[in-house]
Amino acid sequence: MLLTIVTIPAIINVGIGYITRDRAGTDRIDLITYRDYVGVSSALLLFVAIVAPDVICPDRRQRVLPLMFARPLTGVDYVAAKVGAITALLFAFSFLPQVVLFVGNMLVSNDTLDYFTGHLDVLWKVPVAAALLAVFYAVVSLAVSSFTDRRVVGGASIMGLFLVTSISSAVIVGDRLPLDDGSAGALVNVLALPLLLRDLVFLGRIDEGETLSGVANGGLAAVAAYLVVVLMGVGVLLRRYQWVER
Repeated sequence: MLLTIVTIPAIINVGIGYITRDRAGTDRIDLITYRDYVGVSSALLLFVAIVAPDVICPDRRQRVLPLMFARPLTGVDYVAAKVGAITALLFAFSFLPQVVLFVGNMLVSNDTLDYFTGHLDVLWKVPVAAALLAVFYAVVSLAVSSFTDRRVVGGASIMGLFLVTSISSAVIVGDRLPLDDGSAGALVNVLALPLLLRDLVFLGRIDEGETLSGVANGGLAAVAAYLVVVLMGVGVLLRRYQWVER
């Protein structure tokens, strides 16, 4: 259902392109760009909050970890399997709507081959941006869920983390005018970190509409913050599953 919801903008965009393609003197109308669509994929945060606790909390609650680790399976194997599963699902849910958008736009364009050759960069930018988003949300959500054996608590904690950091970032940044120098407080917003890297992939810089755009070396700061959060999440998971009784 969530995948259907996030695919609707692509379907509408293709429909508008089909209706307006034969109108002389009219530029092509795009409801959403490929870069913006990566941001729409963050709507799958609800999916993360539901699925991540569901794949990790029952193992602890039902005390099956000793049974799993009685086999030639290490904590690293367990963490890699769980992170890989959620990452694959998130990547698929982020990438498939982009495929619908690209193929649909190509088919309804006046020159299919010209559209394809003119958007070759999309073929690598979209997968890279989707992968960055998928890995980030998978690691963070599983790390948070590892502290509880209750799925409801895990889901609420994930949503709470993103909500609290978003509010905190907004408070730190405050009212920013277009001519302001920006604020590093944008890095506090954990929810938006993958979107900052998306800008680097698509634009080669932080978008001017972002509060981090006016900060010196803002792109490097965004990459560093992203890596810190991911590495902390991986560290938490490895620590939590270093011993079965944890």
